[in-house]
Amino acid sequence: MALPEQAIDRVALYFKALSDPTRLRILNALRENERSVGELTDIAQCSQANVSKHLRVLSDAGIVARTPRGTTTVISVADPAIYDLCSLVCDSVARELEKDLALHQALTANRKPAG
Repeated sequence: MALPEQAIDRVALYFKALSDPTRLRILNALRENERSVGELTDIAQCSQANVSKHLRVLSDAGIVARTPRGTTTVISVADPAIYDLCSLVCDSVARELEKDLALHQALTANRKPAG
């Protein structure tokens, strides 16, 4: 089934939101429970302004939700299915790394010592 242009744009926005290592670290930190922006700043090891920028991208894509609680904003995953997608990608990356490792081992096993 072909996707309409608007759907393609939306899917691209979603994948773009996942294309940054800091945003992936944030999502990984949210896997177990919701967190404050301050906690995410410590985990991501960057400034609060930088974390807020990344959270805006994730929020615009519909991946995270923000909930004000007094003077704190709590961040949670809006759609837990994001972790199913992450698992698919991680499994694919692991298979590629296994192939690379097997190739590396085959090459080094066939190498003759210099001498």
